[in-house]
Amino acid sequence: MTPTLSSNLRFGWTTGTCASAAVNASYMALLTGEFPDRVTIVTPSGKNADLEIAKTSLGAGWACAGVVKDAGDDPDVTHGAMICATVRLGAPDSGVVFRQGAGVGVITKPGLPIDVGEPAINPVPRQMMCAVIDDLATSLGGTGDVEIEISVPDGDKIALKTWNPRLGIEGGISILGTTGVVRPFSCSAWIASIHRGIDVARANALPHVIGSTGATSEGFAKKCYDLPDIALLDMGDFVGGMLKYMRKNPVPRLTIAGGFGKLVKMAQGAVDLHSARSQVDFEKLALLAEPLGFRHDAVAHANSVLEIVQMADLEQRHALATLIAEQALDAAMAYLKRDDIAIEIFVVSRDGALLGRAGRLEL
Repeated sequence: MTPTLSSNLRFGWTTGTCASAAVNASYMALLTGEFPDRVTIVTPSGKNADLEIAKTSLGAGWACAGVVKDAGDDPDVTHGAMICATVRLGAPDSGVVFRQGAGVGVITKPGLPIDVGEPAINPVPRQMMCAVIDDLATSLGGTGDVEIEISVPDGDKIALKTWNPRLGIEGGISILGTTGVVRPFSCSAWIASIHRGIDVARANALPHVIGSTGATSEGFAKKCYDLPDIALLDMGDFVGGMLKYMRKNPVPRLTIAGGFGKLVKMAQGAVDLHSARSQVDFEKLALLAEPLGFRHDAVAHANSVLEIVQMADLEQRHALATLIAEQALDAAMAYLKRDDIAIEIFVVSRDGALLGRAGRLEL
């Protein structure tokens, strides 16, 4: 069953959730000889994904299951793709090893959260699949030593419609997802939800709200302040939609928290941070980073912002993130056009640590 929004837009499931369900069915068949008809996966967001197993095959020492991805009402290019997992018995004490199957990309350039040469299966889906293996091994008496090969029929063709070729991910799509859930990409619906969040905060006389680009940055900001959940605005990519509404519906204090890449774009003047509608100007970023000891050409020709972060030492990283935070703060204040709202910016790393900060809120 696919969950729904109050606006009647359906959520969908990420490729990571589908792959985890396929791994569940395959490993269960490997241990018991039988495939389940359906599998329930608890996603990182806490939602239960009840998914049908659409394809099965079983052999000596291996099992394969497939799940058809349902992206809900999101215009996702992977909607309808078959996400397959072949699970093989591994060597003793090998743990879980991931393999690239047909239609799944391989990492060929640095700057991504997976090492070069590895299949393009992102960290959270890997964690989800490892948890599935661990749970089933415990309950069914397996060792947990397996090889997991994820494949996607026609994934190489689907990938041509994504950013993968530009990012140096070759041969197919990526297995993605940090929450396990695909939110329907309706700009108007999402911005309306931000507006309603601001309305609720104002109605409850909250003096401070947090707008975040994602769960990791929200988690960091939430730890900094003792604020109720209604103070947390799921801003996503729509910083402009949030600031424009706050221009006429002010809240005295605003924290904007986001990842390095998103806030670089904000610092460079973007108010819609989605990858399809704004891009990092790497030449402009190189000019900013060079006085801090970064090589101009390395930054200007970087494959991704993460690659730039990885080429720096800790001191350089924090110095650049602080400059980005300061410029993002200036951009936010200029767009907001009010001097009675105090704003601060948090630049948060992928592992939830503070990289840079600008603006201090008096609480």
